[in-house]
Amino acid sequence: MPKADINKAGWEQSEFPILCETCLGSNPFIRMSKQEFGRSCGTCARPFTVFRWNPGEGARYKTTVICQTCAKVKNVCQTCLLDLEYGLPTQVRDTALGVVSEAPTSDINREYYAQNMEAKMEGGQKTGLQLKGTSVAGKEMLKQLARSDPYYKRNRPHICSFYLKGECNRGDDCPYRHEQPPENAASSSSSSSGPAGQSAQQSIQDRYHGTNDAVAKRLLTSYADTQGLALPADTSITSLFITSLPQNATEASVRTAIVKSIPSLDLQKIKSVVHVAKSRCAFANFKDRESAELAAVAWAPGFEVDGQKVIVKWGRSRPPKAPSNAEAVTAVAS
Repeated sequence: MPKADINKAGWEQSEFPILCETCLGSNPFIRMSKQEFGRSCGTCARPFTVFRWNPGEGARYKTTVICQTCAKVKNVCQTCLLDLEYGLPTQVRDTALGVVSEAPTSDINREYYAQNMEAKMEGGQKTGLQLKGTSVAGKEMLKQLARSDPYYKRNRPHICSFYLKGECNRGDDCPYRHEQPPENAASSSSSSSGPAGQSAQQSIQDRYHGTNDAVAKRLLTSYADTQGLALPADTSITSLFITSLPQNATEASVRTAIVKSIPSLDLQKIKSVVHVAKSRCAFANFKDRESAELAAVAWAPGFEVDGQKVIVKWGRSRPPKAPSNAEAVTAVAS
């Protein structure tokens, strides 16, 4: 590399983007503009080649937002950041397959990590996703949630905010949609194929790393409901009941299975694991409701202890405590 280009070490050049079929569009004669080092990657911050195109008639222009290295590491589209195989948010896929991202989420070392991953892939080494994504039950879950056909409605222009306020005066020349959002927009945006409404409001970092993804949470919660793990209305319930344990299961083996099945869970969030050998059951108690919900979602595709599939249910609400004699006397006196 010439001495004048020393500052461009690690910058990415490419001839064609990595896109899902939906973002590419239905137009077989698509034309793209290309700008080398047009912007910095939304995840690793390295400058990369930016592509811009119109996916079809009546669609909005789309552009790539992350570099190809980051897209390959996560196997996602450079534009919508959805998984290329299943068309699902990364949080859904990683939860189903039990994959934990090793990439730094802060600005520190992001570029260094991307360069290392690029060198590994060029050397024929597999990424963490390829090495760990082997859960049969998780893959079955992803097949059920995935959309097999492209969802071109996701490419439509956004709704005009000025039109909603009654202030848009551009008429047919307005590049945005002039229509009222449907009443069930929130529920429809939770489908596996149409997360554009909410994902457009997320940061690229959160969508890419699968953290605080509202669309993914709705998908995972919906799937848990179909598997008999619907969230109980009582938010004080933070325990899960595990039955049909193997005969030789122990408290240690149950705890080990719990930790392995939820790799993204902070171990400090597990309050206790109570094993009842005689009844071949156990209680997994968590310190907060969020951790319990994470466990329920992770176990929805299936949970195994010592190689045997077990049954998981939410715990029950605790009955209200009977008032003490002093409290009862006070209540009567009042």
